Amino acid sequence: MRALVVGGGVVGVTTAYYLAREGVEVELVESAPEVGTDATAGNAGLIAPGHSFAWASPRAPGMLLRSLFGKQTAIQVRLRLDPELLGWGLRFLRECTSDRAVRNTLVKLRICRYSQQQLDALAQAEGIDYLDGHSGILYLYRDPHELDLGAKKMELLAEHGQEIDVLDAAGVAALEPALAPMQARIAGAVYSPTDGSGSSQVFTQKVAAACERLGATIRAGTPVTSLRADGNRITGAVTDAETLTADVYVLAAGVGSTALARTIGVKLPIYPAKGYSITFPLTGGPAPVVGGVDEAPLVAWSRLGDRLRMTSTAEFAGYDRTAPETSFAGILRVARELFPEAADYERGERRACLRPMTPDGPPVLGTGRYANLYFNTGHGHMGWTMACGSSRAVADLIQGRRPELDLAGTEYRW
Repeated sequence: MRALVVGGGVVGVTTAYYLAREGVEVELVESAPEVGTDATAGNAGLIAPGHSFAWASPRAPGMLLRSLFGKQTAIQVRLRLDPELLGWGLRFLRECTSDRAVRNTLVKLRICRYSQQQLDALAQAEGIDYLDGHSGILYLYRDPHELDLGAKKMELLAEHGQEIDVLDAAGVAALEPALAPMQARIAGAVYSPTDGSGSSQVFTQKVAAACERLGATIRAGTPVTSLRADGNRITGAVTDAETLTADVYVLAAGVGSTALARTIGVKLPIYPAKGYSITFPLTGGPAPVVGGVDEAPLVAWSRLGDRLRMTSTAEFAGYDRTAPETSFAGILRVARELFPEAADYERGERRACLRPMTPDGPPVLGTGRYANLYFNTGHGHMGWTMACGSSRAVADLIQGRRPELDLAGTEYRW
């Protein structure tokens, strides 16, 4: 069997790995000069089943409305004439009921927990060091009432197997000494001890090397411009130089999946959510070891070797990749407040990346109208956490096996 994987982020590369490991002849194509350079390189670095909550929730419409009036909220919408965003937004609002939010959250949690197991197994099998940390994640709250609400919200995950502890401010400082100076200004945190962190870019590059050792071909700098179909089957992927053919095709191109699917008449309601990150060099001062999320501004942090990664914001502004300095102000403010001596905040690699969001939250996995086209896309801000599990499941489908992962809620559903 020959498989063509379109997309060289962590999702596409892990898909290629699971197929190549079983003897499938795999070719992976990536438009960028190297693998793992877009959302894979700019995420928070958190492996976070404890943050599986669907963005579409009863609180989301109010947040979006406030952003339209210029308020600084974690989710931002930039008004523009964009029919694609309008259609996506209407579907998103439809999902903002309590019942649907619970359903979508549990689908995401199921994928995340399974994926974390697969990630650990893959890293061990291939001996991959990806600057990983296994000290859990702190979901930090400044206000006692918000801490109570956060702990109550987390009960849903705890009821479905996620280990959760609620810590007061002293407990947070004891667990993460770098936060001790903040003790008087925080209420506490919900702590998920089984969550982790690591560099998805380093992981992706090392898995790509493992793919090549297994016989896979990786072609970076090769953008696919369209797909070709005949009847109910895909017959080729068109590049500037040639048309690539295979027995099966996997669409794992992140935000690029929508345009490619459209060339064969398939509408994927995946829309980009732009996120911002800064990666700072550590200076030797008190720096965090435990990853975390400051829940009020939704600024996340993780320790990646000798660097500190800080991320924030989901901005719905189309496919714009610009990163004005003002967009990083919130990250810098929280970084200096939480960890004032940890890093050199005058330096740092700034990045904006586009995350492929579905309206309901779970990714699109499996087949649709074309029998030999498999989707593995739409993971949103959870691509690093979900990558290995969704890729293992899609590889199982391609091999004709029933996946260990229950794929209910991830099928093509629009």
